[in-house]
Amino acid sequence: MTSAGVVDLTVNIGALHLRNPIIAASGTFGYGLEFAHLVNLNKLGGFVTKGLSLAPIEGSPAPRLCETPSGMLNAVGLQNVGVRAFIAEKMPVLRNYDTSIVANVFGYSPDEYSEVIRILEDAPGLAAYELNISCPNVKQGGIQFGSDPAMVSQVVGLARKAATRRPLWVKLSPLVTDIRVIARAAEEAGADGLTVANTYPAMAVDPEAGKSRLGCPTGGLSGPAIRPITLRLVWEAAKAVRIPIIGLGGIEKVSDVLEYLAVGATAVQVGTANFVSPIAPERLASGLQDWVSCSKSINLNDLKKSLVLKFD
Repeated sequence: MTSAGVVDLTVNIGALHLRNPIIAASGTFGYGLEFAHLVNLNKLGGFVTKGLSLAPIEGSPAPRLCETPSGMLNAVGLQNVGVRAFIAEKMPVLRNYDTSIVANVFGYSPDEYSEVIRILEDAPGLAAYELNISCPNVKQGGIQFGSDPAMVSQVVGLARKAATRRPLWVKLSPLVTDIRVIARAAEEAGADGLTVANTYPAMAVDPEAGKSRLGCPTGGLSGPAIRPITLRLVWEAAKAVRIPIIGLGGIEKVSDVLEYLAVGATAVQVGTANFVSPIAPERLASGLQDWVSCSKSINLNDLKKSLVLKFD
């Protein structure tokens, strides 16, 4: 604890200092404003916006969500208002909150990624960028850039040149042969942190209707069902790079957060749990504070040292 008796949950992801390691994930928290009347945004480590593209995107046809055992499928298709409308309509209000706002960035080409960042560079109030090179629900961009080390290097390298004012995170796909190779490619190209990982391509079918339960044939699987798989990916990535890892996948309880910290994550993102309970990130931040306090640790970083796995 601190001298004032308050548990210190602060973490650093590169140059970015967060009040706690709980971040609301992109695509599950809107632009943040939609949750502001339900959640105290100032209690979170931060949140990641919906993916922002150069031009507005309408997204996929409905239905876009489908519940599955221990999880959920989504096929939103990166619907968003476009980067310029985000700056003009969303950021003036978001700047009033004392939390770290991370802009998720998407493009159909490497140049579009860097152009979106270039436009965001002049927008005050942002804390970092998260490069989405891993979305499985679009026909162009996304995962096609995140599965090949050479493409990862190209996209991240161009984004790094554009992102001169803020840290750059890269959101990786779980659908790769060896995530360590992709993680190292992103690190060497200039990433300041890695989000591991995006959703898993999957399907849900209505056999009586003879069609997908989504508006698209496939979607991205998220939720508790994927947590054990993603934990392994975080563990492997954390051993392969020196930059911080942000774990993402199936986090609902404080014990889930601790699992990710134990395999090498510095922070976590909360995704599907936001659909179940909009206050999930705030509840986890409060629960983590109580847990650390009960452990009689000085701060979260000291506690994390006792959690880290002892095997290679």
